Amino acid sequence: MFRVFRNLLRLASIGRALTRHDALFLIEVTDGGRLLAKILHPFADSRYASLRPGQRLAAALQMLGPTFVKFGQALSTRADLVGDEVAADLSELQDRLAPFPAAAARAIVAAELGQPVEALYRHFEDEPVAAASIAQVHLAVTSDGEEVAVKVLRPGVEQKFARDIALFYWLAGWVERLLPSMRRLRFVDSVHAFEDSVIMEMDLRFEAAAAAEMADNFADDPTFTIPTIDWQRTAHRVLTMERIHGISIDEVEVLMAAGHDRVAIVEKAADAFFNMVFRDGFFHADMHPGNLFVGENGQLIAVDFGITGRVDKQTRRFLGEMLLGFLNGDYRRVAEVHFEAGFVPPDKSIDAFAQACRSFAEPLLGRPLHEISIARLLGQLFEVTETFAMEVQPQLLLLQKSMLVAEGVGRRLDPQINMWQLARPLIEQWMTSNLGPQARVMESVSAMVASFESLPRLVSHAEKTVEALRNGGLKLHPESIRSLQNGGRRSGLFPTWLPWVLVVGLTALLLRR
Repeated sequence: MFRVFRNLLRLASIGRALTRHDALFLIEVTDGGRLLAKILHPFADSRYASLRPGQRLAAALQMLGPTFVKFGQALSTRADLVGDEVAADLSELQDRLAPFPAAAARAIVAAELGQPVEALYRHFEDEPVAAASIAQVHLAVTSDGEEVAVKVLRPGVEQKFARDIALFYWLAGWVERLLPSMRRLRFVDSVHAFEDSVIMEMDLRFEAAAAAEMADNFADDPTFTIPTIDWQRTAHRVLTMERIHGISIDEVEVLMAAGHDRVAIVEKAADAFFNMVFRDGFFHADMHPGNLFVGENGQLIAVDFGITGRVDKQTRRFLGEMLLGFLNGDYRRVAEVHFEAGFVPPDKSIDAFAQACRSFAEPLLGRPLHEISIARLLGQLFEVTETFAMEVQPQLLLLQKSMLVAEGVGRRLDPQINMWQLARPLIEQWMTSNLGPQARVMESVSAMVASFESLPRLVSHAEKTVEALRNGGLKLHPESIRSLQNGGRRSGLFPTWLPWVLVVGLTALLLRR
């Protein structure tokens, strides 16, 4: 009961913030919500009237605190819920809060690292260079004389997040219970994915590990660098890494004055993003201009690895084929990829889905190449989700948001360039290497080798089976038999009777010994 009362109080404070900023459009999905929004509209602050809906919502979330800033950034991936324009405005939501006192930062560093700040750092600047919802960053010089940046977790942020995430689960559960038509949007699953992401972001050791992994992935690439982690001065709430020197990627005039080539920078950004997603399956999911710099030699330098994402190999294949399908105007193939990936139920019409893809892609693809946004195009697929009973894929939402941010960076540098067209040769090369005949042969060989490697284990299991048969101790539940039969049918690789032939054959051989 206390939890419900606490959630209702927090909900009231959220309502006040949304009302003040005239951002109640989020609740207008039902008749009751529309009526409530209409009643509360006169209480909105007129100062926000000139802003777009997404900008008003971003301002309200900023006022509500750290968890809601993160929530707004996550919501920017849900064009299916808030529309393209609002999603675009939320993607610009700046993760900036007032800094917390330097004394608190020093106390956290000392407690986490087990030594006074003076013993760890020769110099530690009290004024932070950045203050965000989760942590803030101080410049320092280590006792060894190395210039570093020290990231310190915001005091009490874990408790505030736990309180707010409990509210999100409560609301998501009620929405799925009261609005069955919206269950396909998987609100509870999305809250769970959001919770996992932020929990990892609040343990700075995970961020350090992500940076180190990405540094390994790009160790041989001089065009994209990652600051080195100082593991001896890194813990749960403190992260120390090499201080970087560079120009923020959105300072176009400064970059040009320094002699950097904008097209070359966009090309490096496109190559880096492609390599993260398709080559490595591990990508920086927060590559906004504040986290991306250009070094003295024109190399890109990325910082802040609190939010990263992963894409398995099969999904990478689907994405690659989807991208090429849109770039080539092959909507039939785009539709086939969605069905093959299981994103669209098999009882739906593939031709109708291809037609739907064409309906929103053709107007975009008829524009000059530099005006085409592949990320926005993929986002618009959500507009047809209800018609085709598509379930939202939470694991792809972060990637779609990252593509939008990456595109925005490219367009700031040079609006006449389409970064995905620059990456197209890499995508085609990757597709050839991973989907061509030679790749399929290699996969078959690998599968065969794996089968041979598992043969001793199979023989061992067969011997145990025979022993159990001799002792009358082997019994299979009818459900287990049905699962084995159905599994064989689903695989489509072997007839359903083949496993039984193998078992009987091995049994006969072993009984003859």
